[in-house]
Amino acid sequence: MELNKFIDHTLLSPSATEADILKLCDEALKYRFYSVCVNSNYVALAKQAIGRSNVKICSVVGFPLGAMSTEAKIFEAKNAIDQGATEIDMVINIGRLKSKNYLAVLKDISKVKKAIGFTTLKVILEISELSKNEIVKACEICIDAKADFVKTSTGFSKSGATLTAVKIMKKTVRGQLKIKASGGIRDAETALKYIEVGVSRIGASAGVAMMNDEYSTAAY
Repeated sequence: MELNKFIDHTLLSPSATEADILKLCDEALKYRFYSVCVNSNYVALAKQAIGRSNVKICSVVGFPLGAMSTEAKIFEAKNAIDQGATEIDMVINIGRLKSKNYLAVLKDISKVKKAIGFTTLKVILEISELSKNEIVKACEICIDAKADFVKTSTGFSKSGATLTAVKIMKKTVRGQLKIKASGGIRDAETALKYIEVGVSRIGASAGVAMMNDEYSTAAY
């Protein structure tokens, strides 16, 4: 298995410098990761560093809270695409979901997806904030909103991905959406467990460590 092809090589720290982003991109080129994932203000820099390679550029939107207006999310997403992003990871409106205002959640995602067209949209559920039933409902809404992926976590909340949550997500989406696991995945053995249960992408800042440890070297 080519583990590198599953990895969104990620750096979303608010203190990340330009040099840090350039290093991230160099690592992505070296290991041929699927993408780099950066905050929207660094998309243009990442695009310049990635050049004409096959590495994609993912930008987060409404990150990490998901509580800003839909119009703000749309503006940020479209601007990121104009700067070179090829995928958008947006945070679901967690408060609206927990309020059971499902129509508002649906409109939020649907309008972003409509605005970005064929650009891949991953919706971050932030599973640590949700019950099992809320995870199921969020996945159902994402199907109706025509998102492309559901994603476990931002990595900025109480905890990250869990195998239990991914299994719930997989059972709910029934192949209609892909799944991205992120948050707390720091070694190749753990990453491969998530891939085995059905995720299509791993969001991680530890991609290089994964590729350099003994287990992943064999997979790579």
